[in-house]
Amino acid sequence: MNIELISNIVDYGILGILVLMSFLVFFFWVERLLFFRSVQVERYATKEELELESTANLSIISSIGANAPYVGLLGTVLAVLVTFYSMGQSGNMDVKTIMTSLALALKATAMGLFVAIPAVFFFNHLTRKCDVVLTRWEIAQKQRHAA
Repeated sequence: MNIELISNIVDYGILGILVLMSFLVFFFWVERLLFFRSVQVERYATKEELELESTANLSIISSIGANAPYVGLLGTVLAVLVTFYSMGQSGNMDVKTIMTSLALALKATAMGLFVAIPAVFFFNHLTRKCDVVLTRWEIAQKQRHAA
């Protein structure tokens, strides 16, 4: 069993997943911003119809924000397992090697947080925009009925 190969698979696999998650969050955030910029509340007959369109893709951003730290933690745990396995196989107990390997393993957790924190921010930002659009629809409906 090639430890270096397994280590690279764990390292780049987890980081690749986190980069993909980061790209998806950014893509859907921009897509929603463009939607909110161009939405015309007068076009919607019901509040529910507007709400359905306004909340599209928000669950993806929320799910990524909630799960990215766990993906990062999984990468850290797998990297630590590979480190311990490698130390056990080689019998090498050099403190420098151990600390370097463990520090590198923690980069997956850091990357998970790096993805999750903006995702949660973007989700909250878009949720507020959704609330504003729905309130604008209600105001437009009241004005229509008053006229």
